[in-house]
Amino acid sequence: MSQLDEYRAQLDAIDGGLTELFLRRMEVTARVGEYKRSMGVPVLDAGREEQVIASRSALASTPADRAAVARLFESIMTLSRRQQRTIVREGAEDEGYARWLRQIAEQREPVDDPRVVYQGEPGCYSEEAAAGFFGEGVRSRGLPWFDDVFAALDAGEADYAMLPIENSSTGSIRQVYDLLSRYNFSIVGEWQVKVEHCLAALPGVALEEIQTVHSHEQGLQQCDRFLDTHRDWKQVPALDTAGSAKWVAQSGDRTAAAICSKRAAGLYGLNILAESINHNAANVTRFVVVSPKLELREGRDKISFVFSLPHQSGSLHEILTVFAVQGLNLVKLESRPILGRDWEYLFFLECTGDLSAPGMDGVLHELSQLSADIRVLGNFKGYQP
Repeated sequence: MSQLDEYRAQLDAIDGGLTELFLRRMEVTARVGEYKRSMGVPVLDAGREEQVIASRSALASTPADRAAVARLFESIMTLSRRQQRTIVREGAEDEGYARWLRQIAEQREPVDDPRVVYQGEPGCYSEEAAAGFFGEGVRSRGLPWFDDVFAALDAGEADYAMLPIENSSTGSIRQVYDLLSRYNFSIVGEWQVKVEHCLAALPGVALEEIQTVHSHEQGLQQCDRFLDTHRDWKQVPALDTAGSAKWVAQSGDRTAAAICSKRAAGLYGLNILAESINHNAANVTRFVVVSPKLELREGRDKISFVFSLPHQSGSLHEILTVFAVQGLNLVKLESRPILGRDWEYLFFLECTGDLSAPGMDGVLHELSQLSADIRVLGNFKGYQP
């Protein structure tokens, strides 16, 4: 036997002892849970947990070991709370779970020949995403603001909305996240569009004539390195990239240019002065398909939640542990401030999975118990290039 094998044998023996002790501990914490249920005592005793973690970590002699022991007992405490909540059924009303049942009861089948709305002018990347997801013949129309898009969907003037939610260069689209939290809509699909910005101007205009450049603020940000080489140009933010192209085409201004897609430049009859001017060649925008009702389409493999947390230590860590224990891979975690409640946040979380899979019913119950409020935003098929 090699020295490595000897070490591994020692570890196996220690792990066996640890497992036996851990299971004995869980037997005792189960009895504690039964007592709390009978006496109406809450599962969480933050002061007691802090005391236990502090006393156990103090047994270690170095700062690094104390930190490691503290982390170990934080995980043990999390598992103990999960076990006790099952026994106590704290938050047994499970409002988040009840909301999910209502969503299922009201779900619909995908709409044939749908009406789709997006923010922007024809030729924008959102229109391109709508055509990619639903097909080139889709009945789509653009609206000036994101609020208008949500209002149209809410009023029944459209069946779906195509909305950008994040860009690989500039990050999340905060307005869309805020509106998703306000409306009880569902995400039923996603699409990605490779962003390839160009600089476009009126036919016959030379690069040397340009004095102002118009685009959506994210378009300007994504081309900042190119714009740094033309610092004498005035940058003018607009509602969207295609709208900028339309404005330049209609203005007749030979000193103005737009940062937009080739699609938009061609649609509005502009001449391309420079191509691929965004500094990130792998620049991609992710779009979500939003529906007023839940749809559970074939092939769904991604789940989206929005939730808030109680004001207690370790609440985020505890809810994330649920995903780790269940083997659900987190692919996105975004926080947004709650209006009118200083330093409180909504969390948007995406993970892999299908809510109809075995065991997911229990996951939904537990997430509902652990959160202050939770809503399933959708269970949909992730984008497949």
